[in-house]
This record gives sequence, C-alpha cells and structure tokens, in this order.
Amino acid sequence: MTNLIELEIGGMTCASCASRIEKKLNRMGGVTATVNYATEKAAVTVADPAVSVADLIATVEKTGYTAAVPTPEPEAPRETDPLRTRLLVSLVLTIPVIALAMVPAWQFEYWQWLSLTLAAPVVVYGGLPFHRAAWTNLRHGAATMDTLVSMGTLAAFGWSVWALFFGTAGEPGMTHPFRFAIERGGGSGSIYLEAAAGVTVFILAGRYFETRAKRRAGAALRALLELGAKDVGVLRGDTEVRIPVGQLAVGDRFVVRPGEKIATDGVVEEGSSAVDASMLTGESVPVEVGVGDAVVGATVNAGGRLVVRATRIGADTQLAQMAALVERAQTGKAQVQRLADRISGVFVPIVIAIAVGTLGYWLGTGNGATAAFTAAVAVLIIACPCALGLATPTALLVGTGRGAQLGVLIKGPEVLESTRTVDTVVLDKTGTVTTGQMTLVDVVAGEGEDRDEVLRLAGAVEAGSEHPVARAIAKAAAEQGSLPRSRGS
Repeated sequence: MTNLIELEIGGMTCASCASRIEKKLNRMGGVTATVNYATEKAAVTVADPAVSVADLIATVEKTGYTAAVPTPEPEAPRETDPLRTRLLVSLVLTIPVIALAMVPAWQFEYWQWLSLTLAAPVVVYGGLPFHRAAWTNLRHGAATMDTLVSMGTLAAFGWSVWALFFGTAGEPGMTHPFRFAIERGGGSGSIYLEAAAGVTVFILAGRYFETRAKRRAGAALRALLELGAKDVGVLRGDTEVRIPVGQLAVGDRFVVRPGEKIATDGVVEEGSSAVDASMLTGESVPVEVGVGDAVVGATVNAGGRLVVRATRIGADTQLAQMAALVERAQTGKAQVQRLADRISGVFVPIVIAIAVGTLGYWLGTGNGATAAFTAAVAVLIIACPCALGLATPTALLVGTGRGAQLGVLIKGPEVLESTRTVDTVVLDKTGTVTTGQMTLVDVVAGEGEDRDEVLRLAGAVEAGSEHPVARAIAKAAAEQGSLPRSRGS
C-alpha cells in the first residue's frame, strides 16, 4: 500500500536546490518524490511502511533545507516586504556607483573610495541571501545558482578592495575609462565595484519579482477556497446558533436562507428550493432540490429556506477536493520541467569549471591578471540562468491557478502540456462559451393580450426573486419602463 505525503520545503533559492532535495528523497528505499521549486512543496509517494514522515523530514534537513507537513489552513501570502526593502536600499546605493564607473567625466579625485563606501553595503547586505545560501550549500558539499552569484560578486569586490589598498587603484586622480575591449595589464589599478553592486541588484530584482509572481499565483488557489461560506446557522434543538464553518460537524443540521451559500456538503431535510451550482458545474440554471436531495458546499440557495444535514466537512467536501486537485496539478512536473531541472542540477559545477579554465587559459597565454580575472568573473556572473528552472513551474503555477479562478480544473501538468496536440475541443455546458447569465429573448402573449403589458406585470411579480429566470424577466421589463409594485398574497 502506498501513501501520498506532501511536505512544505523551506530554504530553496533556485531550481538546483529542488533537484538536490528530490535526489536525496528518491535515494530512500520505497520513496518516489517530486519537488517543485515554484510551489516550494514536495509530493512524496511512500511504498515502504517503515519510512515515516519524520524520516522524510530528517532527510530534507540533512540536505540543508527545512521541511514540514502543511497545515490544513490556506497558505498565507508570502511576505515580500523584507526583500523589497533590501532591493530598494541596494538600488539607491548602486546607481551612483555605476554612474561614476561608466562616466569618466564624473570621476573626481577620490571617487573610487566613495564607490567602495557605497558598494560595500550592497555586496554585504544586499547579497546576504546569496552568500548565506552559498555557504549553507558548501557545507553540504553542493553548489547552486547562489554559488555562482556569491562567487562572482565577492570575487569582483575582493579584487577591487585589494587594488584599492595594495595596488595603484587607490591613488588620487585615478580614472576608470569606459572600454568595451579587454586590455592586458597587471590589474592593480582596476576595480570592479560597479559589476559587484550591479549584479547583486539585478539578481535581487529577479528574486523579488519571482517571489511576487509565486505569491499572486498562490492567491488564485486561496480565492478558490474562499468561495465557501464563512459562518453558518446551526440548529441546536429548536434554536439557531451562528458558528464559524470550521466548527461544523458531520450530522449537524443547519439553515440556508435564500441568497446564502450552503456551508458544506449535505442532504436536504426540510424545505425545497433552487440551488445555483454554476461555480461548480458552469450551469447557469439553478437545480431544483427537495427533501432527500444532496447539495454541495459553496453553492448558492436561490429560492426558499432549506434545512440541511451535514454529511462531509473540511477536506472531504467537494470544494476542498477541487482545491486539492488544483494544488496537485501545481506540485507536479511537466516533462519539459524535468529536463530543465536536470540541466540545472549539473549546470553550476560545469560553469565553475569553465571559469577556472578561463582564468588559467588567459594567465597561461600571457594576457595579464586583469584580462584573466575579467574573463573568469564574466563567466561566473553571466552564467546564472535562474529562469531556466523557474520559467516552466511558474507558468504551470499561474496557468492552473488562473484556470481554477475561471472554473477550469486541470488534473496535472502532463495534461496541460499535452494540450499542444489538441485539434478539437468539445463543449457541453451552458456557461462555458456563454456569459452564464440568462436574458429574455421573446414574449408570446395570449390572444387578445398586450405583449408589453404582459411583460410589465410579469416583471413586477419577478422583481423580488433571485432566480436567474426571474432576474432576466425583471431586467427586460424594467428596460421598457417603471414596474408596478407587487403585493404578496
């Protein structure tokens, strides 16, 4: 017997992190795991009963990350304020550093020391998330995209500090000409503070927009869960008591008035009405229900008063199962994403090897330390394809979440990926390719009756109803003029 376990993973900073965790989990006996960087979750199938949730969490923690079983509450929005503050501070400090380095006319006598003063907080404070992640991975014998960023920015900053304090770059009147070509030289008079600060800001900006995109995509799933009712009137004997939906228990009898949402899945015990289930089925015409009929939570009572006995609550309801289906689709991986993850897993070591080889080649051919260092740092900095491992899972995350908001449930990423081969689409639901709102097309009056008067009287009778057919009649009648007041019998 296999068990499907979901874990929330913390500490991941790039796709190669997810790849490392996935490999570690899959090495456990009887375990098949898929780790999604975009959703920060792992879907683990356990076939060995000896493997517990604690064992899975311990394996993830040994890899250098955190893991926990998700709480039943909807996920809270990811906080981006600290990251935004770090980005804004770094951006303000970096702009003058880049401007001074790129415009020789602005390079006053001690401009290089001002650049050092401004760039140091950017590299240390702004780049702290990358340095911390790189150090954590190094202690576990691994390298990720953060390793490239940390090595590149620290190398550029470290060389600049050495050139300022021990070389000739700190001398008064030193200028930094703007050139596109690499020239030979000793390197003691060259600084790369603008590269260190600029790359830090660039990667920080990408990380911020990535986090914001994931938070907004997660909001689609939370919006689906929020379709349900928030409180409910439960019958305790002959008395109705309002309680939060979370306190509702199987077997409780609750009241649903006209216009209210049905709190949870159940069976009608008293009353009859029409229930608007368009959020569930797409069908705009309400379904007539009576005693003994099943009703679904989050659908709307469009007619009379109902008393319903709860049969399913919480994660067992149809709405919760719909949300779980969307979440599983977001956690899974399409084939193209698996390919990107495999590339990300071996990319970093290859890039580091190429950078070292580049440094050795330029030094060996007598091109000078400056040219060699510039080429090596360029390899480290420019080869940071965070989008490689992020683009596909983020597209799946946003696509499945937005689909859920529009009433389209996607079973998994493989299904979404296979739609590229679809050449025929068959639709059978009212509201799928229509507005989902009924409108009056024509009025056929009896012999000797005035058509407009029939519509006016019918509109007056239906004006107080919430039924879609009634609303369509009332709206068409109101467009012809004022309606007479209807009196109840």
